[in-house]
Amino acid sequence: MAVPKPDRVFGRDREWRSLVDFVSDTRQEATLGVVSGRRRQGKTYLLRALAEAMAGFYFEAVQATEAESLRMLGADMAEFTGAPAPYSFATWDEAVAALFALGDRGPTPVIIDEFPYLVEASRSLPSLLQRALDQRGPAMGSSSQARLLLCGSAMSVMGRLLAGAAPLRGRAGLELVVKPFDYLEAAQFWNLTDPILAILVHSIVGGTPAYRRQFVRDDVPESVADFDDWVQRAVLNPDRPLMREARYLLAEEVDVRDPALYHSVLAAIASGNHRWGAIASYIGRKSADIAHPLNVLEDSSLIGKAEDAFRSGRAVYRITEPLIIFYEAVMRPHWGDLEQGLGRQVWADSQQRFRSAILGPHFEAVCRDLAAARGRELFGRPVGQVASGAVTAATERGQIQVDVAVLGPAEPGMPRQVISLGEAKFGTTMGVRHLARLRQAQSLLGGKGFDTSRTVLACYSTAGFDAELQAAAAEPNVLLAGLERIYADLAGGH
Repeated sequence: MAVPKPDRVFGRDREWRSLVDFVSDTRQEATLGVVSGRRRQGKTYLLRALAEAMAGFYFEAVQATEAESLRMLGADMAEFTGAPAPYSFATWDEAVAALFALGDRGPTPVIIDEFPYLVEASRSLPSLLQRALDQRGPAMGSSSQARLLLCGSAMSVMGRLLAGAAPLRGRAGLELVVKPFDYLEAAQFWNLTDPILAILVHSIVGGTPAYRRQFVRDDVPESVADFDDWVQRAVLNPDRPLMREARYLLAEEVDVRDPALYHSVLAAIASGNHRWGAIASYIGRKSADIAHPLNVLEDSSLIGKAEDAFRSGRAVYRITEPLIIFYEAVMRPHWGDLEQGLGRQVWADSQQRFRSAILGPHFEAVCRDLAAARGRELFGRPVGQVASGAVTAATERGQIQVDVAVLGPAEPGMPRQVISLGEAKFGTTMGVRHLARLRQAQSLLGGKGFDTSRTVLACYSTAGFDAELQAAAAEPNVLLAGLERIYADLAGGH
């Protein structure tokens, strides 16, 4: 079934198709879908649009007791069905039966938003839903075609719904994670057509839609020259909610019991300590002491873990939300001054740290995203893994850090193909010395058993390339990727 996405919903084409496909399933049984994603990503906006477009029921839970939640659900259901009085549910068993009955007349979206609030007050609710789904399965002769969608922003809670021995494991026909816009979608959403300005803004606010609409009230920097003023008036302004948002992102996760420890872990990663031991050393704790914080932060999608491209078992941790990196690197060390309205002074004092701790690493991440999304176009071969990695040299120089390592799919019994080795520089005009480093890494990896016979050496830069490097790019295995290539599809926004 083709259901047009409303014009007011920016992007989210893939998510919309998945939701419509799930709801349009014509099988004679009730089905379950799970929609998750951090707050401010537009999940509620998307699901309300789905309910409107497909004549579905939408209920948004709040923090309340079980009895109050049942009363609110009964009132909303009565309004949806046109009943003369609110439904009166004494138990969740009764409410769940009524929810599934909404699908008796055909495939109907039944959307429960902020589901973790209901589970917090009614721990047995997932088990009750599991039983109800089993009773309305294909062999039970059920008339219900309810398409139950459970949605929530507490990532640690939502992740456990379908994990391990959880009651709902194996029952979901849809598991959709609504993520922030990527760097290109974010530029279009903010209506930024200058690539430099786009990456500057993205390095602070990332791809979270609400940060433009609600948090800065559509205050968009007009140009690169306006960027510094925009940071001061929109981000480092104590009267704007964006200044405190990073603190709230952590506080909203229910599994966080010691905020100071978690912020220290985030500060360590934001300062360039990406490995477990380095993080523990930075905050003055034993390695075993940070296992739980790292797991919680990863479950909450606030950090991500990736293996070193060339050495298995060497994981690196990175913060996935740019605003948190900005908070830990720029705001948190000067919080008292910011609360006093000294944003201009703080920003002037933070320029070097912003460029080294934020802009450089952020540009590297954008380049990895580019290689992952457009690898076949750039390198002419299918991509299996994109990561960073360290190549050990048998000399006093130690290691060569590769910012963008692109590997082919793993094939049993075959050497791993190194499709591309890349170095990324923000604000630096790149030259042949950067290419020489990549050639050395290529040679070393070839000696370690990797297949480097067709490796493309890629230089990524926001400031361009000198004449000598441009001449070297005539070779078939050398790629120069400037901003015009990284933002090749950038056009006017929404």
